[in-house]
Amino acid sequence: MTKSATEKKRVRRAPQTGARDTPETAPSKKAAKTKDEYQLFAEKVRDNKQLESRWAIMQETRMEYFRGKDFTVFLKNHPELREVLGSDKDLEVDDIVNTLLMKNLLVRCDRVVKTVRPGKKKLSSWPAHLEIYPEQVFSENDAFFAWTFMKRQTLWQAILAFSWPLVALAMCLFPVYPYQCKIVVLYTCAGALLFIVSMLIIRGAIFGVLYIILGKRIWIFPNINAEETTFRELIRFWPKKDEGERPKWTSRLTYAVGAVLIILLLRHHAPDEAARARYQKQVSNIIDDFLEWSPKLALSGMMDKQQTANATEANPPTDVSGTATEEVVEHLNTDPSGAAGTEHIVEDLNDEIRSDRFADEKTVDN
Repeated sequence: MTKSATEKKRVRRAPQTGARDTPETAPSKKAAKTKDEYQLFAEKVRDNKQLESRWAIMQETRMEYFRGKDFTVFLKNHPELREVLGSDKDLEVDDIVNTLLMKNLLVRCDRVVKTVRPGKKKLSSWPAHLEIYPEQVFSENDAFFAWTFMKRQTLWQAILAFSWPLVALAMCLFPVYPYQCKIVVLYTCAGALLFIVSMLIIRGAIFGVLYIILGKRIWIFPNINAEETTFRELIRFWPKKDEGERPKWTSRLTYAVGAVLIILLLRHHAPDEAARARYQKQVSNIIDDFLEWSPKLALSGMMDKQQTANATEANPPTDVSGTATEEVVEHLNTDPSGAAGTEHIVEDLNDEIRSDRFADEKTVDN
């Protein structure tokens, strides 16, 4: 290798080595490292169940958020999480949250409804609808902060996401299930539906009785109808303390009279035993037809219809209306017990004869 070529390589590599050691590029590496540290800190805090959080709607998007005062208490009780921040672990809570806001890992939010609802003494502690707050700084006074990054998907979430299409496919293939499987699915779904309806009726009845007699608004399973809630809050049985004002006796009396009138109206228009038996029989027949259906029966029925149509085209029906009418009349004359049904039998026979004649005329025209 010549000397000039070696010098050219040294000249080309010199700026690269110098660029690595320049102080201008050092802050960028430090910033990237700091960003990674705060990203890891945010993920660890979000995955920790000790920080109480809720889900709300913000700009038509579901967001997970927490309260500022809860975050301060959380960091005081879990100082080990600060070790992820490295040199910034001794910063105040305000500085840590402001850094998270600057890096777009958090966004400060405010409640959409800022007025107390009628019958309530104060605003909800966890609003269901939020909006972005103009000043993106940390505060503990009625301040909410929502996570802006996507949460890491767990193994169970991946399994559930993969199983949902399979569940939808299984629901579409329900008509071709074996009879025993259809029975199991039918009674399982009917039992679940009966449980839900019964629980809602009992829940409403308990609320109405306590509201009319004691003037208390007590809903068992208070979050059963909530759109945005966690599973733990969904199955919570006893509600929190009633924050509303005690209702007046006039409103309680009005609700009591209305409930009695509704019960009497439903009792008056309730179906009798015969109507209930007819309805039950119709529903039972529909369910039996649905459960007994199978692809084999459907295909065999289509084949039978096709064979019947081919036989009809090969051997067109003859006019036997006169002979059939005479036989029916003779049978009715000799059988006195069937005199009561003479009129509708003859009418049905005449309708059948007319339809056969119309079919014959249409075949001849073709």
